[in-house]
Amino acid sequence: MTVSPWLALPDGRPDPALTRRLRAAHQALATAGPRPPQQVRSVVWESWRRSLHNGIDPDGAAPPVDVVDDDLEALRAAHPLAPVLPVIRRLLVEDAEDDRMIVAVTDAAGRMLWVEGDSRLRSRAAGMNFVEGARWAEDVAGTNAPGTALALDHAVQIYGSEHYRRPVQPWSCSAAPVHSPVTGELLGAIDVTGGDHVASPQMLTLVRATVAAVEAELRWLHRVALDARTGPPPPAAPRPAPRLEVLGRDRARLVLPAGPVPLSLRHSELLLLLAEAAAAGEGRTAEQLAAECHGADAPAVTVRAELSRLRRLVGANVVGSRPYRLVGPLVTDLDRVRRLLDLGAVAEALERYPGAVLPRSSAPGVAAARERLASRLRAAVLTARRPELLLRYSRLPEAQADTAVWQACLEVLPAGSARRAAVAAHLGRLRQVRRPG
Repeated sequence: MTVSPWLALPDGRPDPALTRRLRAAHQALATAGPRPPQQVRSVVWESWRRSLHNGIDPDGAAPPVDVVDDDLEALRAAHPLAPVLPVIRRLLVEDAEDDRMIVAVTDAAGRMLWVEGDSRLRSRAAGMNFVEGARWAEDVAGTNAPGTALALDHAVQIYGSEHYRRPVQPWSCSAAPVHSPVTGELLGAIDVTGGDHVASPQMLTLVRATVAAVEAELRWLHRVALDARTGPPPPAAPRPAPRLEVLGRDRARLVLPAGPVPLSLRHSELLLLLAEAAAAGEGRTAEQLAAECHGADAPAVTVRAELSRLRRLVGANVVGSRPYRLVGPLVTDLDRVRRLLDLGAVAEALERYPGAVLPRSSAPGVAAARERLASRLRAAVLTARRPELLLRYSRLPEAQADTAVWQACLEVLPAGSARRAAVAAHLGRLRQVRRPG
């Protein structure tokens, strides 16, 4: 009989000998050949290899908590799985305490939105950041059932020592992805975590049955919503706020409700400076904007004509005068990264940072905003000392010649990481360039 590669314990019984063999294979991972050892399932072996390539330290820090408090509540309230939580609770959570289990629901990015079940187990799991708001995607947390299920878009079990990170190896888990029955979009995953018994075939069957029930409920709710449209029309949705994108772009991209508006570099600079002033609850005089665009002694007339053209381009309902200011809300990608850093969500801030603020601009005010954000992000990444963050940051143009960043990469990468040689070589070249004479 063919054994499913997605099952951790096909006969349902934990095996101490298997655990010893898995740990030995995990220890030898960095020097092993391309074929998995006989005792390691191919699905686990390939996940280990991805984790190694991503620079994850098997003994490193716990996965990050990306969202907390009001941001977490907003994320949960808006998530498509929120209306079907009663189904998940009825099928899994109600018996979780008796069955010594934790039930977790993630979004498609691997963030834990709900973590419920046995209170004692949840207290223990909190020690490894298996909590609401934490991100357990495979590229951050290594091999684990919800993260690997999302990475492969398939139900999977991970037994004890099959986890890539050693602090997670006392646990076993079964997880399956959830899709929208209407669009097919990946919505997240449902996971059950606990002791060895969670790796039994029956548990994966229960998780998959719960996913099927959830998707059936989503389909029914969609049908109800369609039927309701025959009644009075719903209130109009609020128009989205204008959006200004300045990160990693030579010229800003302004998106208004009516569509995108092309901006020159000077208009990009002026609109960003007004957005920065608005973030502090202020406006700007023509003299102030002239100084921020051209320098301290620039005459105000140099920007008045540009501001007049900018107002005609974007509308008086976006930019006002006397003083020059933003009339309504304007969302900037710069401010979004700042807010994420305020929350300590370094990984998500780095994901949303494709590059420096208007890198071609020499306007003093823009250069100051560029330097402030770049310095904050660099400091946050260096302080976090997480291999996957440092490696991702090192690929940015501004980090290519940053010796401190490459030195930190070398220090935190596991001894067996395939990336160490390339990092060490790049660091050596940087030091050679800086060596006098």
